[in-house]
Order: sequence, then structure tokens, then C-alpha cells
Amino acid sequence: METHRANLPRNMIENSMFEEEPDVVDLAKDSTSFPSFPPLDPDDVAYEPRSSRLLVRGLGENDLDDEEEDCESSARLLGMSFMNRSSAQRVAASPYTRHSPSRSCSRPSARTMVVCVLLLVIVVSMTMVLYLLPECTFTKVRKQHETSPSEPVYPISTNGEVFPWAQLRLPQSVRPLSYDLTLNPDLDKMTFTGHSVITMFVRHNTKHIVLHSMNLNINKATFKLGDEKATTVTVLEFKPKQQIAVKFTEELKAGQLCVLTIDYSANLSHTYDGFYNSSYTDKEGNKKVLAATQFEPLSARKAFPCFDEPSFKATFLIKISHKADYLALSNMPKAKTTKLSNGLVLDEFETTSVNMSTYLVAFIVANFTPVSKNLSVYSVPEKKEHTGYALDAASKLLDFYNNFFEIPYPLQKLDLVAIPDFLAGAMENWGLITFRETSLLVGSHSSALEKQVVGSVVAHELAHQWFGNLVTMSWWNDLWLNEGFATYMQYTSIQNVLPELDIENLFLDVRLRAMEKDALNSSHAVSTEVNTPEQVEEMFDSVSYEKGASILLMLNASLPGDQQFRKGIIQYLKQFSGLNTYTNDLWNSLTQVKHYNVSEMMSLWTSQKGFPLVTVSHKGDEVNLSQEHFLLTSDNATHSSSLWHIPVSYINDSCSLAAECRQLFTLKTKSEKVKWLKLNYKNTGFYIVDYGKEGWSELSDALANNYQVLTSEDRTSLIHNIFSLSRLGRVSFHQVHQLLKYLSNETDTTPVTEALLQLNTIYRLLDKHLEHELGARLKGYILSLFGALIQNQTWGEIESVSKQELRSALLETACHFKEESCIKQAKDIFKNYVESNGTATIPGDLQQVVFNVAAQSDDWSTLLTLYGKASYDSEKRKMLKSLASTQNPQQIVWILQEGLRGQIVQTQELPLVIGTVCNGFAGYLFAWDFIQENWDRLIENFFSSLKERGSSMRSVQEALETIKLNQRWIDTNLASLRKCL
Repeated sequence: METHRANLPRNMIENSMFEEEPDVVDLAKDSTSFPSFPPLDPDDVAYEPRSSRLLVRGLGENDLDDEEEDCESSARLLGMSFMNRSSAQRVAASPYTRHSPSRSCSRPSARTMVVCVLLLVIVVSMTMVLYLLPECTFTKVRKQHETSPSEPVYPISTNGEVFPWAQLRLPQSVRPLSYDLTLNPDLDKMTFTGHSVITMFVRHNTKHIVLHSMNLNINKATFKLGDEKATTVTVLEFKPKQQIAVKFTEELKAGQLCVLTIDYSANLSHTYDGFYNSSYTDKEGNKKVLAATQFEPLSARKAFPCFDEPSFKATFLIKISHKADYLALSNMPKAKTTKLSNGLVLDEFETTSVNMSTYLVAFIVANFTPVSKNLSVYSVPEKKEHTGYALDAASKLLDFYNNFFEIPYPLQKLDLVAIPDFLAGAMENWGLITFRETSLLVGSHSSALEKQVVGSVVAHELAHQWFGNLVTMSWWNDLWLNEGFATYMQYTSIQNVLPELDIENLFLDVRLRAMEKDALNSSHAVSTEVNTPEQVEEMFDSVSYEKGASILLMLNASLPGDQQFRKGIIQYLKQFSGLNTYTNDLWNSLTQVKHYNVSEMMSLWTSQKGFPLVTVSHKGDEVNLSQEHFLLTSDNATHSSSLWHIPVSYINDSCSLAAECRQLFTLKTKSEKVKWLKLNYKNTGFYIVDYGKEGWSELSDALANNYQVLTSEDRTSLIHNIFSLSRLGRVSFHQVHQLLKYLSNETDTTPVTEALLQLNTIYRLLDKHLEHELGARLKGYILSLFGALIQNQTWGEIESVSKQELRSALLETACHFKEESCIKQAKDIFKNYVESNGTATIPGDLQQVVFNVAAQSDDWSTLLTLYGKASYDSEKRKMLKSLASTQNPQQIVWILQEGLRGQIVQTQELPLVIGTVCNGFAGYLFAWDFIQENWDRLIENFFSSLKERGSSMRSVQEALETIKLNQRWIDTNLASLRKCL
């Protein structure tokens, strides 16, 4: 899927940095291949659970000050989840009553007081633990004998009976084999009824069946054991854990088959998860309604009673009734249609040919139109002409994956559907992939950059048909097995199938941005324990996606031979086809192909948060390397207790550009000795390098003499590394300034865009801290550094994606800084665009800068009118972002309120609005007030089940940490910055 507490146990990452003297090794004498290790016995490997999911991107992930970061954290919260968060309400704690001690008591001894205090703390703690568990009434059978073990404590269901289960995870005693689902949505009343027949296999003797249900009104339930007659049963419900249960007086025996049939009704969800209602306005201005699903990770239970965990795979037979002028879609092809007596029709779909996890089930009722090839792309009728690019790209990518994995796509059909009102970027439902319109539709005048977005998302979701759908993680702690692989494969596939999209630049950028997140103490291990629904949903973040992809790239780059990694992937997919896996299953599959223990190198990259800082120091002709945890936060930091096995690549001054120049060794201990010029060739490794004062000076001189001595990727990684070290306090801004001097000659995209991003981040920080004079000097410095390159940019159509990226970044910066010629060009283009009545076009990569200039001038209302009429979604979203960039207080307040109202601006776009408003000097205080005033409504719209109003969520902790880091940077760097500028 494209796209977010309780404290987690992190015993693997609690110790401090290493302090031993560095070992020394001569790289020239070291082998460039890995040693062979004996195969790892699975029983010797401690299973380490895992982590989270995609935040809405572009919400200002960099340095912001206190007020802005408070605002920013809220924007992240809103964008963090494409589904509602559902859990029990928090029970308020009752006040404690203090009793005065008896005046007649003599003064106790110090020892007695200590013992009493300890006992009191234990009693109060136990009382609080029991009392604060959510919405539970507990019952407990007393022990018959003092020596007998305690009986489990069970909650009470809604009807007052004891509920037979007390854990988040379902019992393993019963497994579903198949679901037969009939759904009857009423799009006029926004309700639906359902009939669910679940055939199950009893694995262990049990007196109860426990499964999931949420917000479903169960009207009737029957149970049938083997060939016995079906009987009516009582369904118990425990809402805090979204579970239902059926209890039996006689044990169900292992090996038996049974059938549970449930009739139920519910409202279509008004949020973006479960079976939810959506709408759009057609070109005639008529409102059209539809219903769609979003089940990942925990929302299938909102549409039908089910075993809603990834490991409970089953087959599905789905039937949906609807009006005759609508169509229904599901995972499988339609088998037949039956006319019903009420004027509706009933579509029955083929039974799934594979066992599926519940989160991959999907169905849609809408009046969409398809275009077809060997697959189909669906959209609202008036956007049919925008589906061609996705259809062609998906067809090519599907062929690539079939060949690359050596496993044919296993279903009989594949549909890609653009949904007008969809919070996620996309969702990989097996055979029925759903998308935001901006992630799937491409207009006739779209830029190559917009095609890059669509191509990336399509490639990601198609990769999931193998990674995630065919082979699925056993539990959400290993979500990275789905998302990290799909992210890695989206870049791999596009490099091969759509090379014109220059996807390498994007992959480099997301790796660097992932490091910035992972450098925070609030980060988490790639595989980390999750015990609550909120923790499950938080797994969808940059660690699971981009860091997961990054460590796979690092592993692939470190392996000898061209096809070794691919062979390991194929082994993994074939070995576990249709099954559920853990992280070590992947390492073991790769080990079978590579014949050395991959787990030894990779396990620490997934079991502990963060990444290493490799420090380089000179001793005569030798170079020493040492490693430590790169962690930006100094307060209450939990440094990694283990060393990483780092596949260190390096190049030297005699050979630095070609792939064959790269040399490799493994840094497994605290330090080793190498001879080097530049480490981490093309930034394929997930680590940062500090070359020391002398080393940075040498690199700065080398770039100043001939910047093309290093690849574009290597120059980019140097810029990123030195800014990161500046934030850490390891280098001065003077050293940063020395390295950046060469940029006046730079013409490649990624070094320039990386430098612009870092410098603009500092400028925003100075602006928010009212350092206007210093900010003006920094503005002048940026414009002088890139002035010649800015002046060389044209304003017409260009084909190269890389050149579009470069032009967009340069001109957005120039116009933001009110550079005169940039403002004039943008205004002229906008004027011509407005006066042409739709006949003129603006190059896609220039739309954002042109719309920004319009929104920050007298043309804001004109742009708003254009926004209301725009039909092409990518262009419309750029207009919205520009409207939110206004510095006018009245306009800021209006667009924030309208985003919550959802009439002109879709509510799904509110995270984008808030994040953009926060970037402006005039906007961030208004946004912060707006968020505080409307927090409860925001919670209801985006994650209704959040406990304790979100204060413990990881993104909040991340925001608070970033605030402190920003303040620390200001405190430590202002003097150096003033001196340099």
C-alpha cells in the first residue's frame, strides 16, 4: 500500500555508544567478498517482531520551530493514516482519597517507612493497571488451593456474560477455510446488510470460537458442526478489542469442520476505511455516490465478521446487490448476474483461486467506466481519457514481474480503479487495486514528472501482488516484508521498464529522507513488536517503506554476482507461496542461494532502530574507520547496543566513476583500516560518513578542482552527510560552506536539489525565529550560489524528468525569494493561462511555481475559481497547495475551515492544506490555533478510535523531538552562520 501509544520494548537498543580503541585493517589486503558462515539454525534465532506505514509525504519533514512543529505534528497525524483508528474509549481514572494517619500512632522507623512505601506503590500500581484497562469489567475464578496457578482474567461482553478471550491476537484453535459473503448496500440510505457463511476447521479442542467484528449489528447467527443440523447460537461481543465469540457447552474436537452463519446490518462508513461511502460531482454538476472498501490493516471487520489477521488466509465467494445502472467489482471476475424482485441485480463473483488475507478483500459499487488490455483501468466516465498511461504502464510492468519472479500473476483478472474520494495513495487488494485519482490518472498534457508519480505507484502496487499478497507477513510487526519489498521493486521495475522516468533520482532522495527520520530517537526498528491497533497502524511509515527498501538495495549491492539477489527472492516466493512468513524466512531463503549466512549481516539492520555513523581518521598513510549509532537527539537517547555489519564500499582518486571502480569490505567490528577517497559508492549503503576535518577539506578541494571526479550520487551523498553532521554538531557550518563552494559549477539535478532542500530548511528556520537580517543574507547566498543556473532555465516544455526536477526546484526557490525575473515570468504565464479559456497549458513541472506566485499575489481568488472548475486531479492538487501557501490571514482561515467542511476542498486533502499552511510565516500560528480548536473533530474524521487523543503516537514524539533539535541547531550554529555569510 502507498502512503503512520504505548511504549515499545526496545531491550535490543538500550546501551550507549562504543568507546573501544578502533581496530585497524588494510583494505588493500582485505577480500572484497563476504566470508562463508555456517547456516543458521532457526531454533538459534530469536524472533524479533516488527513495525509501521506511510505518512502523507511532503508535510514538512525537516527542521521547524516550536510553534510550526506543533502545527506540523498535527498535519502529520492527519495524513498519517488512510483509515480510521478504532479502539475502545479511554476510561477516566477515578480520584484517589488520602486518609490522614492516626494521631495515636508512634513514629515508625525509617526501615518500616521504606517497606510500607514500597508495598503501597505496588498495591497502587496493581490497582491502576486493573482499573485503567479499557472498558473492561473483570471476573476471576478464585483459586481452590493456595498452590494452584491463577486462572486467566476474562472481560465481560456487552450482554453481561463472560467473554472467553482476553488477548488482542485471536486464538489459533479454529481456522477459516472459506467465506461466502452476500452484501446488500443501499446507497440512498447509506446502509448495508450482510450474510456471511464461514466454513472453519478445528485445529485444537476448544469450547469457543473468537473472531472480529466492529460496528456490525448482528441480527441472527447459526452454527453447524459437521453433518449436524444448524442451530441458533448467541454471539457475544467485546467492543474494546473488536471481537465477537460463540461459546459451546461441549468441546469442538480437533479435525472437525464447522460452519458459522451470521446475518448483520451496518451503516456505510463515513470515513475512509471499512465499507465506506464516497461521492463526486460529474461535469454536469450532479452528485454521484458510490461505495468502496479500504481494509488494511484492521478494517475488514467493519464490513463482515471475519478472522481479521494476516495469517488467517481463506477463499472468498462474494455476491453484491446493486441498482442496474451501477456496476460491482471485486477481487475475482464476475461469474453471473441475477435479477432480483426488488429491481436490483445480484452479481456473483468467482471464488478466489487463492487463499487470501482479509485485508486484501475488496469490493466496489459505482458507475465507473473501464478501458482494457490484458488488464483494466476504471475511472469515473468523464476521466476515461486519462487512464491510457496507467493502462500501458501497468501492462508492461505486469509482464516484467511475471518474468522477473518466474511466477505468473495468479488471478484471472486485474483491475486498477481510480476512486475520487480515497485517503490512501493506493491499496494492493488482490485483483482489484484501488488508487487516488492523482496516483492513477494522467492527462494528455501531463509532465513526465506526473507520469513518474503514476508509474511509481502502479509499480509498487503490482509488486504487492507477489510481495504481500502471494507471500504475506505473519503479523504486522513484519510489515516491511510487504512494504519494503514493494518499494524496492517499484524502483527496480521502473528502471527496467520505464527508464525515461529517471527513477534513480527519486530512489536516492527517498533513501536520504528515510535516514533523517531514522536518526531520531523516536524512530523504531524495522521489525518491532506491535501489541495494539494503534501500534499496528503506526507501522505504515518511512521505516517500513523506504528504510526497508534501502537495506534491500544495500544487500543487493553487497552481493557478488549479478543475479544472486534475484535468485534469492525467487527462492523465497516459491518456497512460501500462499503462506505467511517472518523476517528470518527471507534471510534463510537468501542464504540457501548465497551459501553464507545472510542473517548474520542483516538481522541487526532490522532488529534495532537507526543506522551507523562511520568515522574516518588518518594515521599516516593509513585510514581508520570506526562506527557508532548516528542519533541526533542527545536527551534521554537510547543508543544501539550492537554493531552493524556494514558492507562498506569505497572508491579512490585513481578510479571513482565507473561501477568497476567500487571496492567492498565488511565493517563488523568497532573499527577497521582502509585506504579510501570516498566511502559508500553511489550511496547504496544505509549509513553516514564523517571524514574528519582533514578529510572534508580534501573532498572540498577535490570538488572545487573538478567536481566530476565523483558521480552525481556521490556528490549528493556528501552534501547530505555534511548537513546531517552539522545537525549533530560534528562539523561547523564553515565546513559546510567550504564543501558547497563548488556548487556554482554544478549542473546535475540531485546535488542541486539536495543542497536547495537543506538550505531552504535553514532559511525557514531562521524566518520562524525572526532572524530576518540573517535570513536575508542566507537568501542572497543561495541566489548567488545558484544564480547562473537559475538564469539558464527556460519556461517552455522539456522532456527530461531529471531536467524538470532541477528546473522546478530552482524556480520555486527563486520565486519564493521574490527574484524579479522569476516573478515576472510566472505572472505572465498565469495571465496567458487565464485569458486563454483553457486553450493554453502550463508545463507540468512549472505549474506549482506559477500557481504559487498567483496565490501570493492578487490572483488568489482567480486561482480559487480555476480550482473549482479543474477536472484534472494532479493540476487541481497543485492549485490547492498554492492556495494554501497564501500569506493573507483571511484566506488562510478560509481554506483551513473549508478543508474541514469538505464542500469545495475534499476533506481527504486537509493534511496537505495544513502542512502547506504551516510552511508560511503568516500561516503556522493560524494553523496551530485551528488544530487546537478543532482537534476533536479532526480525531473523529481521520482516526476516530485514537486513545488519549493522540498524545502518545510516534509522530507526536517525533515532532517534539524535532522541535528540540531545531532549537539546538539555532543555539549552536547562529554564530558560525553569521560569520560564514
